[in-house]
Amino acid sequence: MLLHLFLFVGVLVTSEELESLAPASLQTGTRTNFENLQKLSDRSRYVAKSCKEIQNIYGEQEDGLYYLTTANGMRYQTFCDMTTAGGGWTLVASVHENAIRGKCTVGDRWSSQQGNYGHFPDGDGNWSNRNTFGVAESATSDDFKNPGYYDIIAENMAVWHVPNNFPLEHWKLGAILRYHTNNGFLSLYRGNLFNLFKQFPVRYNIGSCSQRGPSVPIVYDHGNKESTKTFYGPIIRTEFEPGFITFRAINNEQAAMAICSGVKPTGCNTEHYCIGGGGFFPESHLQCGDFPGFDWGHGASASKEMIESAVLMFYR
Repeated sequence: MLLHLFLFVGVLVTSEELESLAPASLQTGTRTNFENLQKLSDRSRYVAKSCKEIQNIYGEQEDGLYYLTTANGMRYQTFCDMTTAGGGWTLVASVHENAIRGKCTVGDRWSSQQGNYGHFPDGDGNWSNRNTFGVAESATSDDFKNPGYYDIIAENMAVWHVPNNFPLEHWKLGAILRYHTNNGFLSLYRGNLFNLFKQFPVRYNIGSCSQRGPSVPIVYDHGNKESTKTFYGPIIRTEFEPGFITFRAINNEQAAMAICSGVKPTGCNTEHYCIGGGGFFPESHLQCGDFPGFDWGHGASASKEMIESAVLMFYR
């Protein structure tokens, strides 16, 4: 047997002796990581359109990254929540505010990267198109949208508010809020947000405050109605009812926002607690952006925890 010798602090030792000097946790970690990588690699053999199909067909019960295939054969990777409320939740998008003071600038993919202009009423239009961007593992540090957003036919959705830059393995534990719908509302809109926003366009001057889209009750997996309220300023808390997710909200100035996550508007200053938007906010260019008026001050701002958390969206 070939014997490897190493000079270690002036003493000649064998390779076996050197290995024994390494911490037990490092040795175990090396083996565990290899086994884990093999397990993750094996998942690439699965053929399924959603995490729910992976759960049903292959019996997977562990949260993590999996590969999915679209109806047209496109292969992509995303995160599956296999444990919440029965599991089978597919991550399809995240809204991440990269710079709260950068208003409709580069990185504001869910509103506009072209500035606050009336002649761009749809902004970038990513709520109702087939553009994709980002990677699943970085969904808390950049915007993310995968083909599942428009390809999966689902009944319900879940939302996690996860602090920025959190690693994937800690998303669930670190989330400040997690909730889901359970009434099958997406079936009314051909199974996904892509089609819902075709019916309720996120566009400036599309209607008035009373012409918002559906409000759907939610079930809390972490947090509750009272904790939801605490993430917004004292003045703005009087403008919504927690315990819902609302789509295509319109403010007093006819600017449209895509999602009021966790709340149902009862007032019309929706720019302070709804996300995403068209390309024009006539009241002020300071309201344009993925988190429009979250930094408004005077009791109308969102909390630091909310501003510095990404909004992750799942289908099932």
